[in-house]
Amino acid sequence: MQYIERELERKFLSMAGVFKAVMVVGARQVGKSTMLRRLADRQGRQCVTMDDQQTRELARNDPKLFFQTFKPPLLIDEAQKAPELFEMIKIICDNTEERGLFWLTGSQSRKLVRRAGDSLAGRICILKMYSLSQRELLGICPEDSLDFSLDALQKRSRLFPDNNICDTFEHIWRGGLPDVQALDEEQLREYFNSYIETYLMRDAVDDNGITDTEGFRKFLRACAAFSGQLLNYNDLAVSAGVSGVTAKEWLKVLQSMGIVHLLEPYSSNELKRLIKTPKLYFCDTGLCAYLSSWTGRDVLMNGAAAGHFYENHVVGELLRNYAYGKESVNLNFYRDKGQKEIDLVIEKDNTLHPLEIKKGTAPDRRVVRTFSVLAATGKKLGNGGVVCMADAPFPIDENNCYIPSNIL
Repeated sequence: MQYIERELERKFLSMAGVFKAVMVVGARQVGKSTMLRRLADRQGRQCVTMDDQQTRELARNDPKLFFQTFKPPLLIDEAQKAPELFEMIKIICDNTEERGLFWLTGSQSRKLVRRAGDSLAGRICILKMYSLSQRELLGICPEDSLDFSLDALQKRSRLFPDNNICDTFEHIWRGGLPDVQALDEEQLREYFNSYIETYLMRDAVDDNGITDTEGFRKFLRACAAFSGQLLNYNDLAVSAGVSGVTAKEWLKVLQSMGIVHLLEPYSSNELKRLIKTPKLYFCDTGLCAYLSSWTGRDVLMNGAAAGHFYENHVVGELLRNYAYGKESVNLNFYRDKGQKEIDLVIEKDNTLHPLEIKKGTAPDRRVVRTFSVLAATGKKLGNGGVVCMADAPFPIDENNCYIPSNIL
């Protein structure tokens, strides 16, 4: 498969110019090693992988000799398999002012991030990588930050092909793992089955000490069934046949593995009666579709869960956009005990940008009336709108637009 340029490349190289070590973490098979090896090749940087048993044993048993053998600047792939290296990396970093000495990749885990953060505090930048976005698959990565004003959206939309629900749901059903992009339906099913057994179950057992593997498989499927909905530990526990305590712990495991994302509710001292329950989303919709037994694009697109999957897709695209971008934002949703809800509230520079997510081409414009509840926060209410399958950005009122989901 031809290499697909990743949006994270810009941010990674920028951080490598500031920090002595930069580590990319993320779920299995999202393309971490491929991206960093390509960047390393451009620089003539030496690469070493901890997948190699002999190299791994050297790293674990004699880190000092390891770095005499493999001198920085260096790319260390699968760094989580030799955490003994971190203390030696700290010593080397402290004895030089050179930046970008160490590039590291690691499958996302609580242990790895904590170990790296503790050992290399102030010396390392940890970046998260997701599976491919629809922008990356199209090869369109706009330089401008996402702006929800009508003029900016119209300018952005000129870069993209027409919005098409079949293309959108093909991406939703297939997902963004690089290795699945050219597979047919039969191959895709076998890939995800192998992905779960080879990677997820092994990591659950080896890294997280889970012994009830059958229960964990059921829990994975239960999470997929509740994707895009308010998190209910009791429902998850019942579906998987485990206790509520176990359900909470296992969800933390899936978060740490980069499989699910919990979108936290918006909170404000000025707003009362807000719910405190997060919403559950999958980081890759293809894995979610497989776990939910959707066998093809069309059955998913026309099925009862289409709205939830579309919402999951939009949230995922925005997560990627802001994770790789230059801006710092807070991404939340709003819901109060009076059932008023806003699918996404993006807070940037003390300004709130509210978004609704609807699968139709021209959803009811009255949904933006709910945005007025945010006025009580005392913060500025910025541009927002309804993310949907509209053909082009179109004004709803002076602050809000219909926003085609393919341009996010």
